[in-house]
Amino acid sequence: MVSDKFFAIVAGVGPGTGRSVAIRFSEAYPVVLLARSPESYNNVVAEISKAGRKAIGITADATDESSITSAFETIKKELPDFKLAATIYNVRPNSRPSRKPFLELTLEDLDTSLNGNIRGLFNFAQSILPLLLGSVEHSPQPPTLIVTGATASIRGSAKWSVIAAGKSGQRILTQSLAREFGPLGVHVAHAVIDGGIDVPDATHYPRNDGTPDGRISPYAIAESYWYLHTQHKSAFTQELDLRPFIEHF
Repeated sequence: MVSDKFFAIVAGVGPGTGRSVAIRFSEAYPVVLLARSPESYNNVVAEISKAGRKAIGITADATDESSITSAFETIKKELPDFKLAATIYNVRPNSRPSRKPFLELTLEDLDTSLNGNIRGLFNFAQSILPLLLGSVEHSPQPPTLIVTGATASIRGSAKWSVIAAGKSGQRILTQSLAREFGPLGVHVAHAVIDGGIDVPDATHYPRNDGTPDGRISPYAIAESYWYLHTQHKSAFTQELDLRPFIEHF
């Protein structure tokens, strides 16, 4: 049954992880989908609505403080009597950070990674953490912030320098938030997605039979995120790493 008191937010929605997480969380909550372009969330909103559940799409850029402020003003109008139960930060930088030899990189390349991975999370977290704190006493599950990380969150590689700088900084910011807000009842978790993610055709939902062995099913990621959200407060996971069974690590 979908809650009539609590809602969830997925920031960063596309055809892979964002879509799958939004669908999974919509089974329990109305979901707000944030993305820089309506084209990123329109189909997901329609898919969730067709299933008889509630989804709201809002155009927002997490790296822009005023854009995030405006998005949350819209959320308050759309869901005035709801409290926030779960949030997922799945945002990618405005453009893909460059994978180039270090001496060919520019400061613009570095800023792209830092803005999307760190500045965006900073803005988003400052908006949602007061709301999550306000839900601690009443939420059916511990109020949750989950951040999507990557292999580069924990390991630098040749030609991945600016990407790793952004993702590792994001990881440490998430860890700091976990240490500050965990004792207050908010579960903050970081997920290391250690491998390529499959973007299956929607007809495969909710099964994983369309996912090749060597790529991670976004539906499996969504189930893992739901697991994190439903953990008892006596056993919070701060970091979870996911990879295909054939992946080297």
